[in-house]
Amino acid sequence: MSSLRALAAAQAVAAGVAQPVATVRHLHLSRRPLVLVPLAMAGEANAPLAAMVGAAPGEGRLLIVPQPRNRDQRFAFVAELAATVLPYVDSHRGANEAVSVDRGREVRYRYLDAPQVLVPNPAGVTFLRLLGRATRFRRVDGEYPVPPQVPLLGRWLTFFAERAEHPGSATLVAMTQALSLHWATGQSAVEDLHLPALLGWIAPPAGMTGAEAAAYAEDPVRCPPAGPATDPGFDNERLAPAIEAYAAAEADEAARGEAYAELEKLLRDQLTPTWELMWRGVGLLRALPLGARVPARWEGDRDAFTAYTEHVDADGAPQPRRDGAVAAAARLHRLERAAARYAVQRAYDDPLVMAEYRLTGEAFVGEVVLADPGRIDDSGRRPVLRPRIQVVTTDPVLVGAGAALSSPTRPGQKARVVFVTPGAEGRTEVVLELSGGMGRGLTATPGSVPEVGERLCYTTLSEAYVPAGTFPALEETPWTHGGPPGPAGEGDHLPRPEEAWR
Repeated sequence: MSSLRALAAAQAVAAGVAQPVATVRHLHLSRRPLVLVPLAMAGEANAPLAAMVGAAPGEGRLLIVPQPRNRDQRFAFVAELAATVLPYVDSHRGANEAVSVDRGREVRYRYLDAPQVLVPNPAGVTFLRLLGRATRFRRVDGEYPVPPQVPLLGRWLTFFAERAEHPGSATLVAMTQALSLHWATGQSAVEDLHLPALLGWIAPPAGMTGAEAAAYAEDPVRCPPAGPATDPGFDNERLAPAIEAYAAAEADEAARGEAYAELEKLLRDQLTPTWELMWRGVGLLRALPLGARVPARWEGDRDAFTAYTEHVDADGAPQPRRDGAVAAAARLHRLERAAARYAVQRAYDDPLVMAEYRLTGEAFVGEVVLADPGRIDDSGRRPVLRPRIQVVTTDPVLVGAGAALSSPTRPGQKARVVFVTPGAEGRTEVVLELSGGMGRGLTATPGSVPEVGERLCYTTLSEAYVPAGTFPALEETPWTHGGPPGPAGEGDHLPRPEEAWR
């Protein structure tokens, strides 16, 4: 936990309500997201019990598994889930746009929108990932056949789960993480994983403090868990008898219908509160102004969606159960680059996020007191425009001469530290030499050089492009890491005897 977030948490306790730790929304929200609230049966490995799914508050569809230990009923549940999720995914395969690549020499196309799935918490993301793994390799013929939409849904669930690992992606979002990204509560990070308690801190009911609302939400009878786990008391006292009653009524059609209706009502009562809280959270997030760099990150999600759609249409193979050594290293490299880029973009978009870097000396805010916009550097082979400015700041400045800095207000312009001079009363004078973003001539374009009196932020964080790493080809990879003599990942697409739901 950063110093500022710890301070915000302390202020939340004092004020009795969660405190904002962001001034903008760092997350894309679809106009019509698909909310999915899953429930799993306790004591069974990712056995689905029920789900409520829909793309609008009044469109929640309840799906249940009357007997979660029954393999056929499990796959029937997945087929029903696919009947909602797959049409939602296909609805985004409409209009596309041309995107120039390779400096305009080539053109590719991507969809104008992409699907977005919202689940209550990170455990919901894990549930979908495991559900995708358990279904994407199923066969539609031969032994243990499943409906054709089951393996297709498994592949899309795996796609969503993999995108959820990508920093800044909004394709699959856990609501508790999205809310915690923008508000700090007076409870622990573990307690923030409970959606009713988290929303109790952010928007407590009238007459209650955040702490009181969170304590009220701890009662599983009044506020059922947000899934996929259920409360043990509910399991033992209500769910188990209802499942047993359904199983006992197998020979009596009328009794079986009554038992199913009772079980359906029981599970609806468990899921409806979380369903309503999910849309409440969507409303809170939607009320925040959008960060400037969020649309660019959503373009990355649209690119990924377009690419995977083309892969599925071309009858490509399902995602392998395990990546090969090179594929795993390349994926880790992509995630690390995305994490660094996401951190910079959040700081550039949000002064509250940048304040954390100001505390550590990686950024400072100051006022321009001197400016020489026409300075020419003629020490090289040809003269170049190199204006200098002097900035006075009261922030700690830990960078030295020669350090390269950037400003969020002028991301295309670089600043090199020339001098750092500590002054009186905690003030520090920093002389910066500017380059780039001022036109091509020896005269700076109007407004491109900071003027005296302007207040600016400079930081070591940079949005500059970093080339991707290079990795060996398959034939250059040793056999110990999946290379010759056999193909890497051979047989990974086949089901294993120990796979769940077998």
